[in-house]
Amino acid sequence: MQESIVNDAAAEQKPKKPDWLRVRLPIGESYRHVRNLVDKNKLHTICESGNCPNMGECWGEGTATFMILGNTCTRSCGFCAVATGRPDPIDWDEPQRVAEAIHLMKVKHAVLTSVDRDEIKDGGSIIWYNTIRAVKALNPDTTLETLIPDFKGQMENVQRIVEAHPEVVSHNIETVERLTRQVRIQAKYWRSMDVLRYLKENGMRVKSGIMLGLGETKEEVVQTLHDLKNNGVDVVTIGQYLQPTKKHLAVQRFVHPDEFAEYREIGYTIGLDYVESGPLVRSSYHSEKHVIPGFGKAKWEEEKANFIA
Repeated sequence: MQESIVNDAAAEQKPKKPDWLRVRLPIGESYRHVRNLVDKNKLHTICESGNCPNMGECWGEGTATFMILGNTCTRSCGFCAVATGRPDPIDWDEPQRVAEAIHLMKVKHAVLTSVDRDEIKDGGSIIWYNTIRAVKALNPDTTLETLIPDFKGQMENVQRIVEAHPEVVSHNIETVERLTRQVRIQAKYWRSMDVLRYLKENGMRVKSGIMLGLGETKEEVVQTLHDLKNNGVDVVTIGQYLQPTKKHLAVQRFVHPDEFAEYREIGYTIGLDYVESGPLVRSSYHSEKHVIPGFGKAKWEEEKANFIA
């Protein structure tokens, strides 16, 4: 009886999902076309594995974020819906299949990401290199963003990404420093910052992302934006954390769109080149625009000028 009362009280305290987080179901011919290509080529997408709320919109426009190195991760982050366990052996044919799928989709911009493969000495960086090169060889007009793991901070593995030279390299910090151990159990806040700084020092256009609603304070979010800027990040995405299953970290609060707008303003004010901030924003959302230096900041300055006028 007492346990029932406790459970009922916990249910009452759980924040209710607001209207601004409602999304349309995936429909349309373009969506079905992409779905068929993904299934036919035995590809993994973070769109599906990560339960992305924008899958319908992005696939409806003929784009998708491909996840290489399998769909089983060696890490167990508290926020992520991707399966944790012992991954399958490396599939050395995967780079060519991904390149061919992108070619069939005829996309102008593609995003690649991967699970963590900490059990491999190179962290999967050789497959990363091969995939980037294969995509570029078959799709010379396609711009490419790579959302990479931290490779445990081993810069010789990060260097392979630099040598493959995608247009944008992204590595998500995910949350504020205080919550990192809880949210990204096997990751380290400053190790990720080191990876971002290394990428920038080696000529990459660098991107990172954070989630809100995990218990962070406004001051901590602002500090994280400063840390990202100070470590060379050009593009930052900020979105609402959504609990994928009951086994994952609970949402502490749903952040209002006005607060997201405030972080966007702060990000541009401190000198970031592109800030994508909103409840439904995910790392690859509108990523085709993140390739263009100055695009986001110019748009923000235009908005400011129109508001004053």
